[in-house]
Amino acid sequence: MKSHDIDASRRHVVGGISAGLVALGTPAFAQTAGAAQATKTAVVAEQNPVTEYPRPPFPPQQQEPPGLAGKMSPRPDHGETSYKGSDRLLGRKALITGGDSGIGRAAAIAFAREGADVAFGYLPVEEPDAKEVVDLIRAAGRKAVPLPGDIRDEAFCNKLVADAVRDLGGLDILVNNAARQHAVDSITDISTEQFDATFKTNVYAMFWITKAAMQHLKPGATIINTASVNAYEPSENIIDYAATKGAIMIFSKGLAKQLAKKGIRVNAVAPGPIWTPLQPSGGQPPEKLPNFGADTPMGRPGQPAELAPIYVLLASPESSYATGQVYAAVGGRGGP
Repeated sequence: MKSHDIDASRRHVVGGISAGLVALGTPAFAQTAGAAQATKTAVVAEQNPVTEYPRPPFPPQQQEPPGLAGKMSPRPDHGETSYKGSDRLLGRKALITGGDSGIGRAAAIAFAREGADVAFGYLPVEEPDAKEVVDLIRAAGRKAVPLPGDIRDEAFCNKLVADAVRDLGGLDILVNNAARQHAVDSITDISTEQFDATFKTNVYAMFWITKAAMQHLKPGATIINTASVNAYEPSENIIDYAATKGAIMIFSKGLAKQLAKKGIRVNAVAPGPIWTPLQPSGGQPPEKLPNFGADTPMGRPGQPAELAPIYVLLASPESSYATGQVYAAVGGRGGP
């Protein structure tokens, strides 16, 4: 932000405070303001995070990978009706992988409502979810750039970045979020094909996309990678997935040191159990899905909407001194 913008902002705030103090001198205003404050306080007090979102048990359900949010019961909350923006990312240009559903979708909605144009990657079979995201971004008055393809392919990763930069007119924010997870009880049942697909989706793609984006990122740009509580407290039946999340955490910390002098920040988010299509499409054993998230201190899984503000914070200049950090949202168990 330029100095004259800061001065203007300060004048606006001070002016608003002055006007508010004058108005407070009138009995009518004081009565109205008091009632409004009481109402606001009551609303905040009623928002209990333990009971605000759906709790297990959930209906038994299974989908073929990668799964669709539109087929889940209950449907995940990505902030479609709840997230309110305040121009914190006005004019920024973001690329998000896995932006059709889950955490990526929540970030896409929040970024758009904060004033950013958004390009997002997804698999072609996820088109029904992707169309909803496009509509939500455009409803916020921002540009939406849907980019279908498979990030396990290096050539597509390069094209993804090039197409995003072309259609957005630049790139300020990169969110490496897309992931693959498939629960298997024994290491002897993890095939080389599964191991390879998990690492290519979660780690190789992050490397390829970040490398391709570097020529476009300028001072003030941010990179946000989605790690996991599994980087700290790995589940025994998703050890290949957990290994990739540990790699993402270390990659983020190391890259942050490398890019700090360039004015580019790199951080990671480590979610706990989050209600996304990843879970009913193989990420959890079918018999365990109805009680997904019940073992957290909050007794429920998180919703994607609950992570969106973290991505907004890390993408905005408000977190200008934060780099090489891992931010957790785990419902009280595990994490950094």
